[in-house]
Amino acid sequence: MKKELLIEQLNAKTAEERLAALSALMEMLKKGELEAPKQGNDVNNHIHTTFSFSPYSPSKAVWMAYTAGLKTAGIMDHDSLSGAREFIRAGQITGILTTIGVECRTSMKNTPLKDKRINNPDQKGIAYTTIHGVPHQHIDRVIEFFKPYVKARNERNRKMTDRINELTAPYGIHMDFDKDVVPLSEFANGGSITERHLLFALSKKITERFGRGEAVVRFLTDDMGISVSGKVRAYLSDENNVNYEYDLLGALKSNMVEKFYIDADEECPDVTKLIALADEINAFSAYAYLGDVGDSVTGDKKTQKFEDDYIEELFEVIKSLGFKAVTYMPSRNTMEQLRRVRALCDKYGFFQISGEDINSPRQSFICEAQRNPEFANLYDATMTLIKHEAENSTEG
Repeated sequence: MKKELLIEQLNAKTAEERLAALSALMEMLKKGELEAPKQGNDVNNHIHTTFSFSPYSPSKAVWMAYTAGLKTAGIMDHDSLSGAREFIRAGQITGILTTIGVECRTSMKNTPLKDKRINNPDQKGIAYTTIHGVPHQHIDRVIEFFKPYVKARNERNRKMTDRINELTAPYGIHMDFDKDVVPLSEFANGGSITERHLLFALSKKITERFGRGEAVVRFLTDDMGISVSGKVRAYLSDENNVNYEYDLLGALKSNMVEKFYIDADEECPDVTKLIALADEINAFSAYAYLGDVGDSVTGDKKTQKFEDDYIEELFEVIKSLGFKAVTYMPSRNTMEQLRRVRALCDKYGFFQISGEDINSPRQSFICEAQRNPEFANLYDATMTLIKHEAENSTEG
């Protein structure tokens, strides 16, 4: 009972409460009141927290990583590093090595890729990019950099909320951005609000309107014209499903975003500005390779084609822009895709980073595909990131 209460407190309102609960759990482990997990050599550099969208606060994300047996854990929130200090402290409490970074959409409109669908499912000329291995004294510098972009993002979020309301009005469903969406985020503490927050709020409104079970499935398929796979249908038919609203979110995201999506513009820094920031703070700027997508790891992406058709040109461009690394996820791609990308990384001298994108309660913190000996370099790269942070940090 005590354990369950403490785990629940890992998502408490304040970082102080969350870290205190984590410390109490670790104390129980030391006393032998809980069984210690077996630690392996798995690493993960791409864990989202409630400071973007996730079921897990920074403290709970580290606890989940620890109990999964991860050797290292890396925070990776959209447009925010505000959860980084809590994440670092949680790592110290649990004994897990940590690395910190930030993910954002950048504008490629001033590059030869301006008219191409790069690695963004929703928009051409926009690319997902990351910064890894941020020295800790520069956390506030990164937070300040993203403030105007987060503001612009929320202006767009409000407009997309209005579009969602137009779609759902015939069914008596209405969302208020300030009352229904913002409270689901850590915006008040420096977090960002993403499209997933909008759809999570919508998921809650749908369950308020229809309850759970077949009524929700009928609303999606018959009223909203949303295709629901057999697996997701089974999840949504189960009224006792503890992940119900997250599963509903996944169904909405894979089928509905295009109906309300507004192109991101002012919220996306020019790619050269992001790279300049990473260079300024002595961190690693990275292009996030997606590749043609078949079955989605997160279950909320359609089958689509991305950068594979012009992969050589892509690498020439990102090299000329000054990127230091390429990040990819072995579980998302075929071995043929991965071997091609790795060969290009070697050709152009890119540091290779990886991690499993965690933002849903059904996801494992362990990337089984990364255990292939062929990807041993990704473990070494994580150790390099951690060493880089430690040697260049003058805080924490």
